Amino acid sequence: MKPYLTHKTVRAAGSIAMLLVAMLFTKPAAAQDRTLTLDEAVKLGLDNSKTLKLSQSRIDQAVSRFEQAKDQALPSASASFGYNRAQIPANKLNVGEESLVLPTSANAYLGIVSVNQVIWAGNRLRYARESTNLLTQVARLDAVNDRDQIAYMVIDSYYNLYKVLQSKKVVDANLATIDAQIKQSQRFFEQGLVTKNDVLRFQLQRSNIELNGIDLESNRKIINYNMNILLGLPENTQLNISQITEPNRDALPLAAYLDTALANRPELQQLDLRTQAAETNIKSIKANLSPTLSASGSAYYVGISGNPLPKSGNFITPISLGVTLGWNFGNLWTNKNKVNEARLQREEVVINKGVTTDNVKNEVNQSYQNYKAAVDKINLLQTSINQAQENNRILESKYRSNISSATDRADAQTLLYQAQINLELAKADAGLAYYTLIKSTGKLNK
Repeated sequence: MKPYLTHKTVRAAGSIAMLLVAMLFTKPAAAQDRTLTLDEAVKLGLDNSKTLKLSQSRIDQAVSRFEQAKDQALPSASASFGYNRAQIPANKLNVGEESLVLPTSANAYLGIVSVNQVIWAGNRLRYARESTNLLTQVARLDAVNDRDQIAYMVIDSYYNLYKVLQSKKVVDANLATIDAQIKQSQRFFEQGLVTKNDVLRFQLQRSNIELNGIDLESNRKIINYNMNILLGLPENTQLNISQITEPNRDALPLAAYLDTALANRPELQQLDLRTQAAETNIKSIKANLSPTLSASGSAYYVGISGNPLPKSGNFITPISLGVTLGWNFGNLWTNKNKVNEARLQREEVVINKGVTTDNVKNEVNQSYQNYKAAVDKINLLQTSINQAQENNRILESKYRSNISSATDRADAQTLLYQAQINLELAKADAGLAYYTLIKSTGKLNK
């Protein structure tokens, strides 16, 4: 008996076949390779930072509050127009022998236009503008600080990726060298010049190098992915680092970096602005003791006709102008504690600046010492590289002549391998230490 095939079954089978063909002939999207310089990476990080976009939003809000404070000095004005209709069912009123008869209904229109302008309020409006202007500058310095942080995050990731890539190059070079040593030791073993254990030592050394390479590749993938997110690049982009030059900058005296930091760190500039804002707040509270003087003008339209624009004689239009002097003298005994609180707030800002100044000095000193140590480490490691290369050359010659053991030969190779890695890492550390020092002075993006 033949199986019964429906049209749906045939269509489903055809779809599966097409899918299998597509899977066979379609290649997965290849990862994009992109080589970046440090300047390009920093620019991408700043352009695509969501943190900086949020900082700009805060600046816009601060500017808006400043504009609102300026608007407070403008005159206030209002206008209204109303209609009222009265029905009077009982419209006759007897007063003794006389009587008053009212209409059964009446219409009334009332329009009011008024303008009020504060002439004097103890400079409270000016203090409000000054305070919001200072806070706007604080918001802008927040954005400057955020830019420094983002730029440094990019630089840190850039150097970390560079360190991993350089270490991988050293691993690949050492794998090539150890492979040559394995082949040579196998020939020596076949000739009876070395033991099987000597061959195994080289093979074990190669396995250890491969394990290091696996760890480096894992770290590279993590750093690469994080950088793609930070720079706003597709997640599958394979980043390569342009060759960076190690810093060859003689460090200035520590005092020069300290002076630069105290003049340029945005945190200290912000605290100066907050101190000014606190002093302005004290003045504003004291201004509550001052009387206020304001001028006003009002115009009225009162119409009692059914027509909102009646003929003359059916409406009146009084206009009033006035000046008002007011004084809330209760502030004489209620304002004192408010002023004391404002002074305490200013004192807190001053103390906070002292604490922040000490922290900045400590940060600059630590960055300075780390940079000098990193430069000194490069010089020392360069010497150790030369020594390791010479030691490796001598032991290789002795090993070929069957004078030294395979253990000594493997140890020399390991020492050279480790020295090469240490030098590459030290160069990257020195470069990052330099940018860390510049960041601590507040001059990273200047």
